[in-house]
Amino acid sequence: MKKTNIIIVGVGGQGILLTSKILGYLALDMGEGVKVSEVHGMSQRGGSVITHVRIGDDVHSPLVDPGEADYVLSFEMLEALRAEYFLREGGVLISNTQQILPMPVITGSAQYPDKMPETKNAVLLDALSLAEEAGSARAVNIVLLGVLARFMEWPQEKWESAIEACVPPKTLETNLRAFRAGLKG
Repeated sequence: MKKTNIIIVGVGGQGILLTSKILGYLALDMGEGVKVSEVHGMSQRGGSVITHVRIGDDVHSPLVDPGEADYVLSFEMLEALRAEYFLREGGVLISNTQQILPMPVITGSAQYPDKMPETKNAVLLDALSLAEEAGSARAVNIVLLGVLARFMEWPQEKWESAIEACVPPKTLETNLRAFRAGLKG
């Protein structure tokens, strides 16, 4: 596989770190080199979380430079807007349309932006509804992984094997349904 750079963003508690773990596991299972870097910030208080996932044998730094991401996977719309600058020309933004109000918006000191991402290659979807249909609102991250899988060359069974290896057994069937919902579109 050619070098692939992925940025994953969202709000603390949305499963960003689990998503990175699944991608890392999958890349290793496919025989690829992989580096993952996490920035937690105020994640435990509902703040922004970002992870960088770099896949390929010639990857030396764990960080994706602005303008170099092949994919930005966003679990929330404001975070998609904040991370859009990471995309390279022709890169793909995959985002849940859910809006989670940050504290400044809740307190009235700021407004939630009413604009949408400007990239031409955007897949915007209500991943929360798909996750709920699959059995759990917490599976938004896995729905978005399913969407990402549409763009990558790895076989579905390898994705599902990585999910199985990384999620608790009691949530496996729900997570597989969520992944398939995202994959199907």
